[in-house]
Amino acid sequence: MQRLLVLCLALCCGLAQAQTYRWTDANGRTVVSDTPPPGQTRNVAKAGGKAQPDDGLPFATRLAAEKHPVLLYTAAECVTECQQARELLKTRNIPYSEKMVKTPEEFDELKRLIGDVFVPTMKVGKEFHRGFSRTAYDNLLDLAGYPKATGGKP
Repeated sequence: MQRLLVLCLALCCGLAQAQTYRWTDANGRTVVSDTPPPGQTRNVAKAGGKAQPDDGLPFATRLAAEKHPVLLYTAAECVTECQQARELLKTRNIPYSEKMVKTPEEFDELKRLIGDVFVPTMKVGKEFHRGFSRTAYDNLLDLAGYPKATGGKP
Protein backbone atom coordinates (compact mmCIF):
# COMPACT_ATOMS: atom_id res chain seq x y z
CA MET A 1 0.00 0.00 0.00
CA GLN A 2 2.81 2.44 0.88
CA ARG A 3 4.59 1.65 -2.39
CA LEU A 4 1.42 2.46 -4.32
CA LEU A 5 1.10 5.80 -2.51
CA VAL A 6 4.74 6.67 -3.20
CA LEU A 7 4.32 5.74 -6.87
CA CYS A 8 1.19 7.89 -7.18
CA LEU A 9 2.91 10.86 -5.55
CA ALA A 10 5.93 10.48 -7.82
CA LEU A 11 3.73 10.43 -10.92
CA CYS A 12 1.78 13.48 -9.79
CA CYS A 13 4.97 15.45 -9.07
CA GLY A 14 6.36 14.58 -12.48
CA LEU A 15 3.22 15.85 -14.19
CA ALA A 16 3.18 19.09 -12.19
CA GLN A 17 6.40 20.45 -13.72
CA ALA A 18 5.48 23.45 -15.83
CA GLN A 19 6.59 23.72 -19.45
CA THR A 20 8.42 26.87 -20.45
CA TYR A 21 8.56 28.19 -24.02
CA ARG A 22 11.16 30.55 -25.50
CA TRP A 23 10.68 32.25 -28.87
CA THR A 24 11.48 35.38 -30.85
CA ASP A 25 8.52 37.65 -31.52
CA ALA A 26 7.85 39.71 -34.68
CA ASN A 27 9.88 42.63 -33.27
CA GLY A 28 12.94 40.42 -32.70
CA ARG A 29 12.52 40.28 -28.91
CA THR A 30 13.10 37.02 -27.07
CA VAL A 31 10.05 35.93 -25.08
CA VAL A 32 10.06 33.34 -22.29
CA SER A 33 6.64 32.25 -21.07
CA ASP A 34 4.68 29.38 -19.58
CA THR A 35 2.13 29.70 -22.40
CA PRO A 36 2.72 28.43 -25.95
CA PRO A 37 3.71 31.08 -28.50
CA PRO A 38 1.20 32.62 -30.90
CA GLY A 39 0.91 31.27 -34.45
CA GLN A 40 3.68 32.97 -36.43
CA THR A 41 6.76 33.03 -34.25
CA ARG A 42 10.36 32.11 -34.94
CA ASN A 43 12.98 30.16 -33.01
CA VAL A 44 10.51 28.35 -30.74
CA ALA A 45 12.15 26.13 -28.13
CA LYS A 46 10.72 24.30 -25.16
CA ALA A 47 12.75 24.60 -21.98
CA GLY A 48 12.19 23.18 -18.54
CA GLY A 49 11.76 25.73 -15.81
CA LYS A 50 14.35 24.16 -13.55
CA ALA A 51 18.06 23.49 -13.74
CA GLN A 52 19.12 20.08 -14.99
CA PRO A 53 22.37 18.23 -14.17
CA ASP A 54 23.54 18.37 -17.79
CA ASP A 55 22.63 22.01 -18.52
CA GLY A 56 26.19 23.31 -18.17
CA LEU A 57 25.39 25.49 -15.15
CA PRO A 58 27.85 25.75 -12.28
CA PHE A 59 27.12 23.53 -9.30
CA ALA A 60 26.32 26.54 -7.07
CA THR A 61 23.73 27.77 -9.57
CA ARG A 62 22.08 24.34 -9.84
CA LEU A 63 21.98 24.03 -6.06
CA ALA A 64 20.45 27.49 -5.62
CA ALA A 65 17.90 26.75 -8.38
CA GLU A 66 16.82 23.55 -6.61
CA LYS A 67 16.40 25.26 -3.24
CA HIS A 68 15.19 28.67 -4.42
CA PRO A 69 13.66 28.55 -7.92
CA VAL A 70 13.20 31.89 -9.65
CA LEU A 71 9.85 32.88 -11.13
CA LEU A 72 9.42 36.17 -12.96
CA TYR A 73 5.87 37.50 -13.31
CA THR A 74 5.40 39.70 -16.38
CA ALA A 75 2.61 41.01 -18.59
CA ALA A 76 2.33 41.90 -22.27
CA GLU A 77 2.06 45.61 -21.39
CA CYS A 78 5.29 45.50 -19.37
CA VAL A 79 8.08 46.26 -21.79
CA THR A 80 11.07 48.15 -20.38
CA GLU A 81 11.17 46.98 -16.76
CA CYS A 82 10.32 43.36 -17.64
CA GLN A 83 13.09 43.33 -20.25
CA GLN A 84 15.53 44.76 -17.69
CA ALA A 85 14.56 41.97 -15.27
CA ARG A 86 15.11 39.32 -17.95
CA GLU A 87 18.48 40.82 -18.91
CA LEU A 88 19.65 40.82 -15.29
CA LEU A 89 18.73 37.14 -14.94
CA LYS A 90 20.46 36.31 -18.24
CA THR A 91 23.57 38.30 -17.27
CA ARG A 92 23.85 36.29 -14.06
CA ASN A 93 23.08 33.04 -15.94
CA ILE A 94 20.11 32.34 -13.65
CA PRO A 95 17.67 29.60 -14.70
CA TYR A 96 14.18 31.02 -14.31
CA SER A 97 10.58 30.56 -15.32
CA GLU A 98 8.48 33.40 -16.59
CA LYS A 99 4.77 33.63 -16.01
CA MET A 100 2.98 36.10 -18.23
CA VAL A 101 -0.07 37.21 -16.24
CA LYS A 102 -3.14 37.07 -18.52
CA THR A 103 -6.07 35.28 -16.90
CA PRO A 104 -8.14 36.26 -13.86
CA GLU A 105 -6.70 33.24 -12.01
CA GLU A 106 -3.14 34.42 -12.70
CA PHE A 107 -4.03 37.95 -11.56
CA ASP A 108 -5.46 36.44 -8.35
CA GLU A 109 -2.31 34.35 -7.83
CA LEU A 110 -0.10 37.44 -8.12
CA LYS A 111 -2.43 39.43 -5.88
CA ARG A 112 -2.23 36.71 -3.18
CA LEU A 113 1.57 36.78 -3.43
CA ILE A 114 2.23 40.53 -3.21
CA GLY A 115 -1.08 42.14 -2.26
CA ASP A 116 -1.91 43.57 -5.68
CA VAL A 117 -1.12 43.07 -9.36
CA PHE A 118 2.25 44.60 -10.23
CA VAL A 119 4.79 43.49 -12.82
CA PRO A 120 7.53 42.70 -13.02
CA THR A 121 7.59 40.75 -9.79
CA MET A 122 10.41 38.34 -9.09
CA LYS A 123 9.92 35.43 -6.71
CA VAL A 124 13.05 33.65 -5.46
CA GLY A 125 12.07 30.65 -3.35
CA LYS A 126 9.57 32.12 -0.89
CA GLU A 127 10.85 35.70 -1.12
CA PHE A 128 9.74 38.24 -3.71
CA HIS A 129 10.21 41.80 -4.90
CA ARG A 130 7.64 43.77 -6.84
CA GLY A 131 8.80 46.15 -9.55
CA PHE A 132 12.26 46.14 -11.06
CA SER A 133 15.22 47.18 -8.94
CA ARG A 134 18.63 45.82 -9.94
CA THR A 135 19.85 46.14 -6.34
CA ALA A 136 16.81 44.37 -4.84
CA TYR A 137 16.93 41.58 -7.44
CA ASP A 138 20.67 41.10 -6.91
CA ASN A 139 20.15 40.98 -3.14
CA LEU A 140 17.42 38.31 -3.42
CA LEU A 141 19.59 36.22 -5.74
CA ASP A 142 22.68 36.64 -3.54
CA LEU A 143 20.77 35.60 -0.41
CA ALA A 144 19.46 32.52 -2.24
CA GLY A 145 23.04 31.48 -3.05
CA TYR A 146 23.15 32.27 -6.76
CA PRO A 147 26.65 33.21 -7.96
CA LYS A 148 27.26 36.83 -8.85
CA ALA A 149 27.49 37.88 -12.49
CA THR A 150 30.71 36.73 -14.13
CA GLY A 151 30.68 39.07 -17.09
CA GLY A 152 28.69 41.71 -18.90
CA LYS A 153 26.83 44.18 -16.72
CA PRO A 154 27.67 44.21 -12.98
